[in-house]
Amino acid sequence: MPSSQEKGNSSNSIIDMLLSKTDSKTVDSETLIRNVQNRIRDSIKEGYKYSRIVDASEGFLRKHVFEQVEMAVIYVDLVGSTKLSLRLPPEKLSVVISSFVQEMSYVISQCEGFVLKFSGDAVIGYFIGKGSSLQAADDAVGCAESMLMVVRNGINKILSKEDAELPELEIKIGIDFGANTVVQYGSDEKNSLVDLIGPSMNMAAKIQGLAQPNQIVVGKDVFDRLHPNVQEVFADITKNVKDWTYTSRNSDAVYRVFADK
Repeated sequence: MPSSQEKGNSSNSIIDMLLSKTDSKTVDSETLIRNVQNRIRDSIKEGYKYSRIVDASEGFLRKHVFEQVEMAVIYVDLVGSTKLSLRLPPEKLSVVISSFVQEMSYVISQCEGFVLKFSGDAVIGYFIGKGSSLQAADDAVGCAESMLMVVRNGINKILSKEDAELPELEIKIGIDFGANTVVQYGSDEKNSLVDLIGPSMNMAAKIQGLAQPNQIVVGKDVFDRLHPNVQEVFADITKNVKDWTYTSRNSDAVYRVFADK
């Protein structure tokens, strides 16, 4: 079984490989971590300092209202947030939760994904891959690996250093792929709420629930689209999951799920 250092080195190489496929200006893991640490340090010392992310998700969805769009959906959730809320004073809890969701959003944008919404201490995003399902799957998994790296080497390193009362964070990540429908709630084309509804939206949340702390779990529809080098990072855990009865979309076979090793 690989050591944590070996796993970290392997993950970093995968992250750099996948980030290098994007058009983003920040394509190396060192720059990503350095920027995270600076933002977290400033927030702890001076209070919440994040600016609102200018994200293109709403614009994209409004262009595709009532359409089905194929995408990889990522669902990242903070582990133990209830305990955090009991342990920390409100001002510190606010900084931790707000910083966490914003950093996860930054990673999604960095990896050329869209931030759909926040749900408490969870962040939901999606990847179109410029019309390529293979690219969308690779982008989503590269994003997930980057999230783990950001929490481990960016957020936690600063939390533990700047304030002994602040705990190290852990996350769970689920990813699935499929067609989702863009819905609009209301007749106002510019201001009505837009959202996504579909099986992969629901499945990503269910798959996230299977993950151990600091683990990524993907559905078979994601795994089959991944680069072979990235597939090697994952192992089939379907038989080990208790009461997992969800079936594949096109058959009665149990929908297989894969966790990073």
